[in-house]
Amino acid sequence: MAAPAKKICYVTTTPLIVNFFLVPILLHMRERYTTSLAVTHPGEVPLVKLPGIEVFPVHIPRQIDLWRDAAAFFQLLKLFRGERFDLIHSFGPKAGLLAGLAGRLAGVPCRVHTFTGQVWAARGGASRLLLKTADRITARMATHVLIDSLAQRDFLAREGIVSKADCEVLGRGSVSGVDLRRFKPDPHARESVRVELGIKDSAPIVLFLGRLKRDKGVLDLAAAFSGMTQTVPHTVLVFVGPDEERLREQIVMACGESAARAKFVGYTDLPERYLAACDVLCLPSHREGFGTVLIEAAATGVPAVASRIYGVEDAIVDGETGMLFETGNVQDMRDKLTTVLTRSDMRRNLGSAARKRAAEEFAQDRMLRLHTELYERILSQLSQGRL
Repeated sequence: MAAPAKKICYVTTTPLIVNFFLVPILLHMRERYTTSLAVTHPGEVPLVKLPGIEVFPVHIPRQIDLWRDAAAFFQLLKLFRGERFDLIHSFGPKAGLLAGLAGRLAGVPCRVHTFTGQVWAARGGASRLLLKTADRITARMATHVLIDSLAQRDFLAREGIVSKADCEVLGRGSVSGVDLRRFKPDPHARESVRVELGIKDSAPIVLFLGRLKRDKGVLDLAAAFSGMTQTVPHTVLVFVGPDEERLREQIVMACGESAARAKFVGYTDLPERYLAACDVLCLPSHREGFGTVLIEAAATGVPAVASRIYGVEDAIVDGETGMLFETGNVQDMRDKLTTVLTRSDMRRNLGSAARKRAAEEFAQDRMLRLHTELYERILSQLSQGRL
């Protein structure tokens, strides 16, 4: 009689993380293990359908809320004790902390956490200290620590959160890589999106794709755009993503006289359409883990202009697959965007090199294989009594 499949559970705070990053891993692992997901459900956006995956609703607040945090902890503790998972894998700082503590107390033998960026990296004072301490605890509670970029690993080691010897980066980084069958140049999508948004085919589009948050640099981008339309007069700025901090009015004000050329789409589960429609992606984040959207743009043949911060530096080769500017420097951002938009030859070369690198280093099939090998190694050690 065949041995029963090992039981694994993914834990995260929001369906956004599942929809953007975890779906390929979940669908891949369900063929090998009894696979579950613990996530806030229903959440701020609909959770995609996950056939063959049991979803456990656990409300894990993203912000600090002691009562709700305690409730989520006890929900996870009850879940882990009842289901007796062989392995849990958490994503997101709050999910990592609560799942690590509950998993250890419940006796889950394999506890994996993936660091995907640090909220505290752009903060100071007591807030920075508190959040750094939480990340240190998360790392200690995990039996295996993954980090989604090489530069982020170095940063966390310098900050004393992890030791390089006790963590791992899969391949060249990212959570699940990029699906080259989904993210690719698509002339039909380019045309249809532009028709939907009322944008001429000849008008350059700068795209922001992600959550609209201050620490994502969206107000910096709006300010850069306000001055850029004088040199590239027909440029349109498109924001695609949920407005989590209700910043739309402030963004419009920051765009100044160019506000009429800024468009807002909101959340989409088809980001590839908007990437295919744009001419350059801009990621002006003040903090970032890896910046998956950068390799999705790359796979689409779209060059990116982004902040020079850890994580992003792993996703872009400056001057070869995109351009980097000094974080928070609006003039530098404006200059780099203007250069890319006004030099069509450079834009084509950057986009071509970006697509080649995405295929060679970040293909999703490769990342899924590396995840599988990791789990096989961990669970083999468990079977041999080495954990």
